[in-house]
Amino acid sequence: MNKTDAPKGIFIRTMEEIGGHFLLFGRTIKWTMKPPFDAQNILNQMLEIGYRSLPVTTITLFFTGMVMALQVGRAMDKLMSGSSIFIGSAVSISMLRELCPVLTALLLAGRVGSAIAAEIGTMRVTEQIDALITLRADPIQYLAVPRFLACLVMTPSLTIITDVVGVLGGAFIAFFALGITLDKYLENVFQYLVLMDFLSGLLKSIVFGIEIAIIACYQGFNTTGGAEGVGKSTIQAVVKSSMAILISDYFLTYLLQIIE
Repeated sequence: MNKTDAPKGIFIRTMEEIGGHFLLFGRTIKWTMKPPFDAQNILNQMLEIGYRSLPVTTITLFFTGMVMALQVGRAMDKLMSGSSIFIGSAVSISMLRELCPVLTALLLAGRVGSAIAAEIGTMRVTEQIDALITLRADPIQYLAVPRFLACLVMTPSLTIITDVVGVLGGAFIAFFALGITLDKYLENVFQYLVLMDFLSGLLKSIVFGIEIAIIACYQGFNTTGGAEGVGKSTIQAVVKSSMAILISDYFLTYLLQIIE
């Protein structure tokens, strides 16, 4: 292969992979609408993706809110003495619009995306997926749909919880480090916070949840090469999910600003 063929081959493989993700997304949506519905499997996935991710997401976003309040509050006071009284709106808007949906999704990409890719990848290399096909069970319906629905529901649910926790983290620092009472902090939050600040973050989290589920499932279904292949698929799921989250975040932010 000459030097001019290498970029062309990379481009073709990239386009094929992007197309594969969209095809999987389409098939997942199709099977989501078809019975039978495995409610127990969906609930188990929601428990794994949502409830068991609650400690890491809440602790991380609580301290992120604290850092935001400390950094921004001190900076505001340096620019104008006493202006840190407005820290509530600064923290809440940045947390609800950007930090909570993005950081929650990145944490889920690391914890949940890797687990999904590893589980399905292991089933692929041990021929369990081939056994499902032999038993006339569609792997997309049995494996992808419950994980897709769980990510679709639990990612925005966790984001709502981390919205509250992040704002409370800012309130903690505002009270103990900046001398701002809780009622003044919350008054400033509700004075400047609008519904679109909340809805924009919620919309982003829904898209991020879809990306995590589809990318992780795609990597799992396309695993080859035994245990080493499972490891590679797991890494690829985390890396590609994280990249998709950050790239789509920009475009979603841009579109939402146009709509507003």
